Amino acid sequence: MQTNTLWRGVLALCALAPLAALAAAPDAKSAAGAVPRMADGHPDLSGVWWGGGDIGSRNRTRGPGNAAGPSYTSLYTPEAAAASAKLSDKDDPTLRCAPVAFGTLNVRLWNVGAVGQIVATPKMVVLLSETFHDYQLVPTDGRPHREDQPPSQRGDAVGHWEGDTFVVDVTNFTDDTWMFAEGRVSIHSDAMRIVERYRRVDANTLEVEAVVTDPKTLTGPWTVPKQTLKLAPFDQLLSLNCSSQEADAMIQSASQGK
Repeated sequence: MQTNTLWRGVLALCALAPLAALAAAPDAKSAAGAVPRMADGHPDLSGVWWGGGDIGSRNRTRGPGNAAGPSYTSLYTPEAAAASAKLSDKDDPTLRCAPVAFGTLNVRLWNVGAVGQIVATPKMVVLLSETFHDYQLVPTDGRPHREDQPPSQRGDAVGHWEGDTFVVDVTNFTDDTWMFAEGRVSIHSDAMRIVERYRRVDANTLEVEAVVTDPKTLTGPWTVPKQTLKLAPFDQLLSLNCSSQEADAMIQSASQGK
């Protein structure tokens, strides 16, 4: 689905400083080299990663919702397809500053903007997105999923290493977000589970894969096409603030057919 007029209007209201104003990260300028490693010997995934450009950039690659192959919505159960048919772009939760469920690094980096940051340590990996001040903490010390926390829009994540591949298991979602932004109707249930796999190929390249299962919404697993991200030419994210006041007026106008 193409980005709709309503969503483009909302994006135009976001105040974004030029990316060029950020300080360049030295590693981003160097030729691809050996994978940096943390003190425990595992690959260091730290860095700002992107698909080549920010919102509206000519260099921006398409997110997993637009990748070739079976789409997420093509796997809907009949019940999910019927529920989805009742929704439109004006119902997009991101217009009210709610995050997407499938959003920071392929998943977690592919939020509304195509820029995300990883801060990695031997015991905790932090996934950051400039959109909605979004973040996810991924403990890597062997702890299980938390059983004392209510469902959340970003879910509960735990991680572990399989060789040089970092595996993140995310469960315990709410069902009030969509998988994608930009007006693409993409509901999910509270039974959704996302398993992500991150591999730093060289100093400047990160490959990310994921599989999404949701027995209440999908007829089978959705295998997300592999995404290749590059180390960005800057070393920190911008703050992309979200305001729902202007979006509310647009939603009301669209609902009234004006």
